[in-house]
Amino acid sequence: MAASSSWSLLLPIIGNYHRSDGNYKRSALRDPRRHGLRRRAFPPRRHLVLVEAHTHLCADSSLTALDRMPSLSRAELSTTIADSLRTELAAGVTTVRDLGDHDYAVVDHRNDAVAGRDNPAVNARSPAIVASGPPITTPDGHCASMGGGVHGVEAVRRAVRERADRGADVVKVMATGGMMTAGTDVRACQFTHDEMRAIVDEAHRLGLPVTAHAHATAGIEQCVDAGVDGIEHAGFFGADGIDTPPALVRRIAAAGIVVCPTVGADVRPGTVLPDRLIKAGFTPEGRRAQVGALYRAGVTLISGVDAGIHPAKPHGYLPRSIAELAACGVPAAALASATSLAAKACGVSSRTGCLKAGLDADLLLVHGDPLHDLTALQNVHTVFRAGHRL
Repeated sequence: MAASSSWSLLLPIIGNYHRSDGNYKRSALRDPRRHGLRRRAFPPRRHLVLVEAHTHLCADSSLTALDRMPSLSRAELSTTIADSLRTELAAGVTTVRDLGDHDYAVVDHRNDAVAGRDNPAVNARSPAIVASGPPITTPDGHCASMGGGVHGVEAVRRAVRERADRGADVVKVMATGGMMTAGTDVRACQFTHDEMRAIVDEAHRLGLPVTAHAHATAGIEQCVDAGVDGIEHAGFFGADGIDTPPALVRRIAAAGIVVCPTVGADVRPGTVLPDRLIKAGFTPEGRRAQVGALYRAGVTLISGVDAGIHPAKPHGYLPRSIAELAACGVPAAALASATSLAAKACGVSSRTGCLKAGLDADLLLVHGDPLHDLTALQNVHTVFRAGHRL
């Protein structure tokens, strides 16, 4: 595509911002010169709208990020959320999906932001938020400290209704144990089949999608049987190591279940993998091959860091996570995994995820050409949120 004026490319996008009442209003960016944008060529491929599909905004990327949550005051949680959002926005991310907070802190933060949505200056202070509230888990299960532990069919149905009443956009369920919670088993299911089906049925009845944390092959199969909309991680851990059954992968693809493999970590050379990963049979090379196999089998993949849970999973790491997904053998779809595909999976494609007049006035401009060099995503030129320049 031929390069054209930055004005002609930007004005259809930054000239409007989307209001909560469905109307559109001219933003303050009618003249790009006010923001230091000169009339020069910016090829369209350098303009992006990034969506981060797996974050934990209440977590501060420290070694104790998850463990410390219950001890934080509401004010401290709010500060952590705001800091996390600023870091994401500085990296060019204009929409985040939070898949596990403490006591609805992120949901409430999002609701407060939506209340001021008609003020574009309020929107400009942080990315848009899609939020799940506390993940539904078992009383002693993965991330139970966030406040979502329940047991039994009726209890899980009530938990789903509670999230709908509080304004959650998506239901997150911990189908298996997790690496970050001692005493849980990443190779085993946490819920019965009846409980998982009840979660999905109740959520779908209320118009909410369900995405499930699932490491174990048995847990992934349970999720497919229950009809979830998305699977997070999908490590395919079993009693005898890691195995990715082709028949199960075909079922995931056929069902249209979106997988967020949460690849990419800020790991320094020489870093030793955690014992739990080693015992499960995990290797970086094996993981890359596994994710590539999912893609080649027709599974829709989206990018998400699992940001905030550990120093190796910092907020603002999405550009590097996209590059890691490409390294798994997903080059053609790597950018889409964090733009249009992620927006669709997060339920926000009607307002963001691509450059189109009438959608939210969110925009990332980068130096370089990410179609040929994904490291260009790390070279931020300008970020606009709700028509305002960061």
